[in-house]
Amino acid sequence: MRKKLFIIPFLVVLILALGGCKNASDTFLAYKDNTGLMEFEDEGSLAISSFFAENLAVAPLVSDNSESLELHSEAALLVDATTDEVLYSKNIFEKLYPASLTKLFTALATLKTGALTDTVSVSYAASHISEAGAKLCGFNEGDVISLEALLNCMLIYSGNDAAIAIADHLGGSEESFVAFMNQEAERIGAVHSNFVNSHGLHSDEHFTTAYDMYLAFNELIAYDSFRSIINTGTYTLYYVDKDGNNKEKTFNSTNLYFSGDKMPPDGISIIGGKTGTTSKAGDCLILLSRAENDHEIISVIMNAPDKDKLYEDMDLLFTRVLTETSEASEN
Repeated sequence: MRKKLFIIPFLVVLILALGGCKNASDTFLAYKDNTGLMEFEDEGSLAISSFFAENLAVAPLVSDNSESLELHSEAALLVDATTDEVLYSKNIFEKLYPASLTKLFTALATLKTGALTDTVSVSYAASHISEAGAKLCGFNEGDVISLEALLNCMLIYSGNDAAIAIADHLGGSEESFVAFMNQEAERIGAVHSNFVNSHGLHSDEHFTTAYDMYLAFNELIAYDSFRSIINTGTYTLYYVDKDGNNKEKTFNSTNLYFSGDKMPPDGISIIGGKTGTTSKAGDCLILLSRAENDHEIISVIMNAPDKDKLYEDMDLLFTRVLTETSEASEN
């Protein structure tokens, strides 16, 4: 059964009329743009966004229908983005580690605050990631790269050094940038998320939910630049290294539907998305696709046991889309 994602506007008006929902322990951090550097200041307590997400969005309206598909993954969500209807849900409010799906919130903060034409000098922190297995573009401190190019490297290849370079450039420090990421999460109703870095390498205090990832992705697909980036299978980067030499690197998408290693069912066209993998997060994937009825579909898989099971589960979600499409055409 399809269920509607909807908001009840008059309750928002009622909240405002009553002066809002306040709690002294909740702090709203307001963003100010000051010569390209993010600054935050305490505007007092404001818990409206928490009330909004907890009481007016999906939570009381969508029941888990996970028994109808046998998925290997811990959580999954399937939404017809054209009609805002939930086609499938499994553990969508369970707190999970996002791995590199984190970079979607990094991208959202970047597109809201940065100019893609900015020139970025790669920071020391971005060029000195020491965690074993971290996916790196291989940048050196002092390399000069455009913000748009870094966004491509971060979303297509999932470069962790690209994410930190963006955070340091826009926030002045990764810590400051991540504070804004958390503010953006609250703003869009993703109140079950907490981020401590811009890239998604593991921290016990760094978590999200399948629904929160949907909220971020749904915001991002309104940006033409984001759609263009996630629709790219291979990206060639041109930049100037720390010694002033022109350099070129080519990066392939981590999305196996783009590499040809995996093929979606007939009737589904992949527009693009974002992958994420760590040992504790498992394998994760969020996609924007188009069904044969021309509806756009957002699908989320989190904490699959391995890549094969991840794409197997995603294909099962696509069968649900095709079933819905077929039934709709018959009625």
